[in-house]
Amino acid sequence: MNQKERMLAELPYRAWLDGLAEERQETKKKVFQFNHTSPEEQETLDRLIREIIGVHGEALTVEQPFHCDYGSNIEVGENFFANYNLTILDVAKVVIGKNVQIAPNVSIYTAGHPLDPEARNSGYEYGIGITIGDNVWIGGNTVVNPGVHIGNNVVIGSGSVVTKDIPDNAVAAGNPCRVLRYLTEEDKKYYYKKREFDVDYRE
Repeated sequence: MNQKERMLAELPYRAWLDGLAEERQETKKKVFQFNHTSPEEQETLDRLIREIIGVHGEALTVEQPFHCDYGSNIEVGENFFANYNLTILDVAKVVIGKNVQIAPNVSIYTAGHPLDPEARNSGYEYGIGITIGDNVWIGGNTVVNPGVHIGNNVVIGSGSVVTKDIPDNAVAAGNPCRVLRYLTEEDKKYYYKKREFDVDYRE
């Protein structure tokens, strides 16, 4: 098993061997081009981000700047939107569902290092996959740590550090992120706290 195979199997691996450094370098060049393309060149931006992200739906919007390690290990569903400065360390799979909205300055980290300093200094690291369900909104400045599963219909409050799984239909926030409550039918009436919709958003 080479180092790339070990990486994708979520085993300890060394990131500079077996072509991994060269693969990251190629992705860096694509990411650089994406981040330095004029916002007026929307067709070019759309083409570039589709070349970077491994699997995606038809409706895909990623605002500049964006950063990732490989891109090929990222899968996003239909109607994906990421605001400014999304960082995804995708040394393991990052699988994101449909209708997901990500606010500015969100970081999704599959990558990690051993706690013991001798083990860490050996150069071995690891990646543990992250999954995010459908209809999820992740607030600004949130960090999602390795191995986390975020369920469907979840809202993560801004500034959260997500270290454990979050179940379906939860509103969660904090450091560490924890469930505050669950969505109810009552939530359909409001667009912000207790401010009620004055339009029919189903139309």
